Amino acid sequence: MNMIATPTFHYRAIWISDIHLGTRGCNADILMDFLRRTESDYLYLVGDIVDIWRMRKNWYWHQTHNDIIQKVMRKARKGTRVIYVPGNHDESFRDFAPRRFGRVAILREAHHITADGRRFLVLHGDQFDGVVKHAKWLAIVGDSAYNFALALNLWFNYARRKLGFSYWSLSAFLKHKVKNAVQFICCFEEAVVAEARRQGADGVIAGHIHTAEMREIDGILYCNDGDWVESCTALVEHNDGSMEILRWAEMDEVKQMYSKTVTEKYATEKVQCESSLSPMPGFLRSMASFVRLKP
Repeated sequence: MNMIATPTFHYRAIWISDIHLGTRGCNADILMDFLRRTESDYLYLVGDIVDIWRMRKNWYWHQTHNDIIQKVMRKARKGTRVIYVPGNHDESFRDFAPRRFGRVAILREAHHITADGRRFLVLHGDQFDGVVKHAKWLAIVGDSAYNFALALNLWFNYARRKLGFSYWSLSAFLKHKVKNAVQFICCFEEAVVAEARRQGADGVIAGHIHTAEMREIDGILYCNDGDWVESCTALVEHNDGSMEILRWAEMDEVKQMYSKTVTEKYATEKVQCESSLSPMPGFLRSMASFVRLKP
């Protein structure tokens, strides 16, 4: 993909989650553009980076997924402090916490101190999802339905690109129209805020629910960095300690890139087959050799 020549944005910290590498729903091209055009002192990977649940059922690994892993590792080598907090879709990596692989620290949860002195609890948040915690099989069934919605979203946006329109998440729109989903999001926010208060934090940063948000709840700043299969969002901290949600796919330059570039990786069966056979980068191979992929 030919990127638009633009200056690099620097932030004190960046949080991204729910990338779901290993699935066709991952917006790898847009994420790669984000990683190329941003730098930070801290980079937090807040869970569901690799979708092991989906990969157990259907192996898929596109070259762009390799590129993302390699880009993150390159940032770590150049001095960015990379902290990986696994989620439920990549929960096998929790077996390694607390441990380092190269310059990547793996933690079950983390604490971040902002430039203005506030303390934030950082966690994926699936431990507050009753379905995942107490009835995992229901979560997997729900995950299958959700992946169908993402597949629909994929073809919907492929058609939009062919017509010259920018990215728009059909699956996110449908999710926010469902009453039960909206109620679940509210309960999730209240649960993670309660945990932040219990730990004496000023705020909490989570992922899991694919809904970017930043608001104060009962004196605690709740932040969710969103995802890279629907909204393509990240949470960032500026050098003065202020926080902001970046909606990358909605930025004018990204819209221009997206509307002019027709990504063919999902358009032909040949590309799908080649992509599914792409090898994992060394970092994942070294970890996966020790991971217990439980049935």
